[in-house]
Amino acid sequence: MIRALLFDFDGLIFDSETPDFISWQETYAAYGVELSREVWNAYIGTITFDPYLHLEQLLGRLLDRQAVWAQRKKRDNELLAAQTILPGVENYLAEARQLGLKIGLASSSDHGWVDAHLQRLGLFDQFEVICCSDDVGDVGKPDPAVYRAAIARLGIWPHEGLALEDSPNGVTAAKEAGLWCTAVPNQMTRDLNLDHADYYLNALTDMPLSQLLTEVINGTS
Repeated sequence: MIRALLFDFDGLIFDSETPDFISWQETYAAYGVELSREVWNAYIGTITFDPYLHLEQLLGRLLDRQAVWAQRKKRDNELLAAQTILPGVENYLAEARQLGLKIGLASSSDHGWVDAHLQRLGLFDQFEVICCSDDVGDVGKPDPAVYRAAIARLGIWPHEGLALEDSPNGVTAAKEAGLWCTAVPNQMTRDLNLDHADYYLNALTDMPLSQLLTEVINGTS
C-alpha cells in the first residue's frame, strides 16, 4: 500500500531545467563554442556538472567566472520569471491530500533555491517534508541519500512511497532508495532513457493520481 507521494522539484514541479540549459547554451555561444545536449543530458537531475570548467576546457583557458556567472544569471532569471507550476502538479497535490497520503519533496538542489521558488509559487506549505541536497552533505541524485532522508522523515517504509521524477538520475535515486517511481519527463528529458521507472506518464494531466497508484501497484504501464 502506498502511503506517501514524493515529488522531485526541478523539471517536475517547476521547469527550471529548460531556462538553465538555454542560458548556458547562449553563454557558451557567446564564447564561440557549443554546449551539446549530450553533455547536458548526462547531468540532468544531479549536481556534479561544472559548466564553468567544461567551458574553460573547450576554450583552453581560464575565465573570469564571476563575470560569466553574472552574464548567465541575468539571462537565466529572465527565463525563469516566465515559468509557472507545471501542469497537473496542483491537482496531484490536492488529490494526495484527499487520499490521505503524506506528501514530501526530494531535490538535488539546495533549500535556498527550492524553498524560495516554492514560496513564490505558493506551494511551500503543501509539503510535510522538504529534503534537499544540503540536508545530506550536498550529495545529489543519482545518489539515493536525499530520498532516504525524506523516507525517514515521512515515517514510511520505502515500498510505501511513490516518487515522481523527470530524469534518469532522479529515477535511479528513487529506485535505489527502494521507492516506487513514475517517470514524468519534460521537454528537456523526454528523449532520455527512463525505462528503469516503474511507470511512465507523458504528463501528470494524463491520469488521476488514484488511477496511477493502482496502475503502479498492479505493475501495468
